[in-house]
Amino acid sequence: MNKSCIYRVFSKLFFGVGCMLIVSCSEMFRDLNADETQLTPDLMNGDNYKLGAFFPQMQESVNPVQENDYQMCNSLIGDVYGRYMSITNDGWKNNFATFNAPNYWISYPFSTTFTKIYGPWILIKKETKGQGAYFAWAQILRVAAFHRITDMYGPIPYSKAGRGAVSVEYDSQEDVYKAMFADLTDAINTLTEYVNKNRGTNPLAAYDEVYGGDFVKWIKFANSLKLRMAMRIVYANEVLAKRMVIEAIIHPIGVIKKNSDNAFIAFPRNPINVMWDAYTDTRVCADIVSYMEGYKDPRMEKYFQLSEINGNKGYFGLRCGISISSKAWALKYSAPVANPTDKLLWMNASEVAFLLAEGALRGWNVGETAEQLYKEGIKLSFEQYGLISAEAYLANDTFRPADYVDPQGLYSEPSQSSITIKWVSEAPFEENLERIITQKWIAIWPLGLEAWSEQRRTGYPRFMPVKLNSSGDPTLTTKLASRIPFPPDEVENNRINYTTAVLLLNGSDNYSTRLWWDKKVK
Repeated sequence: MNKSCIYRVFSKLFFGVGCMLIVSCSEMFRDLNADETQLTPDLMNGDNYKLGAFFPQMQESVNPVQENDYQMCNSLIGDVYGRYMSITNDGWKNNFATFNAPNYWISYPFSTTFTKIYGPWILIKKETKGQGAYFAWAQILRVAAFHRITDMYGPIPYSKAGRGAVSVEYDSQEDVYKAMFADLTDAINTLTEYVNKNRGTNPLAAYDEVYGGDFVKWIKFANSLKLRMAMRIVYANEVLAKRMVIEAIIHPIGVIKKNSDNAFIAFPRNPINVMWDAYTDTRVCADIVSYMEGYKDPRMEKYFQLSEINGNKGYFGLRCGISISSKAWALKYSAPVANPTDKLLWMNASEVAFLLAEGALRGWNVGETAEQLYKEGIKLSFEQYGLISAEAYLANDTFRPADYVDPQGLYSEPSQSSITIKWVSEAPFEENLERIITQKWIAIWPLGLEAWSEQRRTGYPRFMPVKLNSSGDPTLTTKLASRIPFPPDEVENNRINYTTAVLLLNGSDNYSTRLWWDKKVK
């Protein structure tokens, strides 16, 4: 009989950690907590290097950079549901786009993230005694990874994960979010104390693939992550959401406001480049192309490659949720712009501006008006891609998302939205919310999981319905998946924890049960 997914994950995980600990000298760490924010000279000159070597794996597993991990954790799920990409492989008759993914696909994000995050995290926690700047950094990385996992599945093991047990209980998504907020707050406070005492030091630069050891920028990222998560729960717990937003923005170091603070990770070959070029398994989605074509958005040339179909050149998006009869046919559509050396995005200043714009729209005091922050979000996105000015774009009040005209004549569809670009101060709340979320969706390309989460949360942007719904659930024909099911082998081999997880879900273990934070009436 096969072992359960959690059992297999944590069996491999603790074996691996045990092996790592055999080769690690822990004597140097016994006096570490004399001042829990300090990195002692012994650490700097001794095991700092051995401990630091485990941080790259954590970073590379937040938004996975290894091509197979990226495909299974992003490309086939969030990039499809977030309507940035469409699959082209004609051998994948079962897939997430048509709501009937294979069991292996469903299990992969769960098992891979638990293994690759908790392996090094357990080691770091043991050697630091769960204290200090090292552990604070590891905690930020853990939250950055697992807020993505809970937003895929719902309830997950979190509070008791990494304690040595093979079979781990699930927490409700509400409890996961509250625990992640607490972990982020503690980590931010610890790193802030550290940089106040050690400003200008760069102890972990050799192991930091995002910010080169700059803890000030990590604090900005952590506050911005708190901001993202706070807005995620606004329809479920507005009081907590507002408190977390205010905490993030009044912090002395604050949030990401400039593109120079954007979070990107470098890797030998960009995985999106592998998806479209080496694997030829993806092309850009019809939804994002139709919106940007209607807006005559100058960022199109930064996002999409020109293609030629039936003698016509242009940006051609492939409809999501269709039956791919021929890969050669699907590959005629536009590929994304993703070069081998391009860094992979985690979060940008534009997203932060749009998050704050929504807060301001809700009447919260976030320092600027919703209109100012909305415009700032678009300007920051233009700046990120080296475009000269966004003024003409911001002033346009006539362009609307275009109808989708399939260049091969099979899957054309009228536009689902008529939202314009220019801010309209007197517009109703929902109209301006749609305006904010639509422009945020364009600006956070290619963060598919974030795009999917925001669409589930707000109902925006308005996407085209799928053409092929293979789930047996008719409601999915006209809406996105609300989640992906729990790893299937949990049903048979870890039934107690699985049964508890379903109870915490408050619904059936399927694609259409809404998550805890997905409370808006849409």
